[in-house]
Parts: sequence; C-alpha cells; structure tokens
Amino acid sequence: MSQNQSNNGTLVAVDGVEKVFHRGAEDIHVLAGLSLEVPNGQFLALMGPSGSGKTTLLNLIGGLDRPTTGSVQVGGERIDELSDRQLAHWRARHVGFIFQLYNLMPGLNAERNVELPLLLTHLSKAGRAEHVRTALAIVGLSHRAKHYPRTLSGGEQQRVGIARAIVTDPTLLLCDEPTGDLDRKAGDEILDLLQALNREHGKTIIMVTHDPHASARAARTLHLDKGQLRGEGEK
Repeated sequence: MSQNQSNNGTLVAVDGVEKVFHRGAEDIHVLAGLSLEVPNGQFLALMGPSGSGKTTLLNLIGGLDRPTTGSVQVGGERIDELSDRQLAHWRARHVGFIFQLYNLMPGLNAERNVELPLLLTHLSKAGRAEHVRTALAIVGLSHRAKHYPRTLSGGEQQRVGIARAIVTDPTLLLCDEPTGDLDRKAGDEILDLLQALNREHGKTIIMVTHDPHASARAARTLHLDKGQLRGEGEK
C-alpha cells in the first residue's frame, strides 16, 4: 500500500465550521466555529460524550455532509464546494470508512465485500482481484477470502471492513468507533492493525472513540464538547 501524499504538511484543514441541524422549528447547533488541522500521516483520536458532534465532524471531513458555515479542505481541495457528483468521485478516490458495525453485505464473501469500492474505478477484473488480495493479506485474512460474514468472528468481520477501506489505497482513513462492538482482545487486534497502517503504510487516520484504551493508541487525542475541541494531547 503506497502513501498518496507526501509526509509533510497539513492534510485536513477544518476552518470555522458550524453545523446546524433543523428539527421542526428548532435549530440544533452541533459544531460551533470549530477549527482543526491534521498533519499528513497522523493518527488522531476524537473523544467526547454522546451528542458532542464527533461523528458529525467525521462526516464533514469524509464528504458525507456539508458544513452550515466554514470550510473543509482535504489535500488542499475545498470539498465543501464540490457538487454531490464530484463529492462521490472524491470519496471513492480519497477516503476509506471503517464503521462500528462493519456494514458488510451478508450475501457476499469476504473478497467480494472488499472488492465493492473498486467497482467504482476503471480497474480491470484482474486488477481488482490483485488489489483485493493485497488488502486481505495486509489485514491477515487471505485464508478467509471465500468466507461469508456469518461464518466470521466480529474481529474478522472488522478486518474485512478495514480491508475494504484500504483496498483503493485512500488518502485518509475515517474510523467511527471501530472497536465499539468488539471484546477487548479483538479490539486490541484491530487497534494493532490501525497502528500498523499508520506507522508502516503511512496512512492518516482519524478515529472517533468513547474508549480511552483505544484513544491511547493514537499519536494525538482531541476532546469534543459542546461543539468545540479542547484538551489536546500529543505523543
């Protein structure tokens, strides 16, 4: 897995972002003038209570949502200014998503689940197969390629999810509670894998978590509360 960006500079720049959701006549202010910079190659953990805006911020960085005001840049590109079609293509090239509940297709085996993001690319069938083999090897699941999700443990399903996230060699990995549905042993194995992707493959990772044990694996931790970032720690 190669690294899509150089080791220097800021990869993610969130500037003065506000996010307001409308519920009937009520305005719900989730993010309040928030700014954040993430250097290329960093492993960042975002912590905070439920409802603090962690997942909202992750969705803005991943181009799944747009800010009410402010700007979001990734790799120097203002993704908040892209059209929906442009955003879809941008996400396919640059972002790998890792979810708490894996989001695997139950009717597809592991290698077919991992292949799904590649169907949006111009790779040949043989090219897709090579990428899938590489991704499954990185997560240690080459021997489970033909297995369906129902026959895999929770930790193995999350590994398939991670393989799917990295199969396009994305610029950025966004993880939303990646160990939240796993026991401690399986969770530690997933955290080991994320650290290896960061340290050995140069992947920039932003991870939302409630778990201090998980956040301790990141190089930097920020706390989100009432729409603002605070309490920065860096290793």
